[in-house]
Amino acid sequence: MKKRKTVAVDPEYLKKQKASLLRKHRQVIYLNDNEMAAISNYCSRFKVSAKATLFREAIMEKVLSELEDNHPTLF
Repeated sequence: MKKRKTVAVDPEYLKKQKASLLRKHRQVIYLNDNEMAAISNYCSRFKVSAKATLFREAIMEKVLSELEDNHPTLF
């Protein structure tokens, strides 16, 4: 068998990549009692432990799908 050569990734590249994923912009949302009850019910039913991740994924999914649906066209 041939031995594979391992290609080392530039540490500076990894450092920049990690820094770009750092979340530094805080957003706060307020929910009414019905919305909070629905979220709590969902989290307990589907064993969601990180509500922040749930909110972030749901929001970004909606935003990206809207952007994709409404992209500019030439004609």
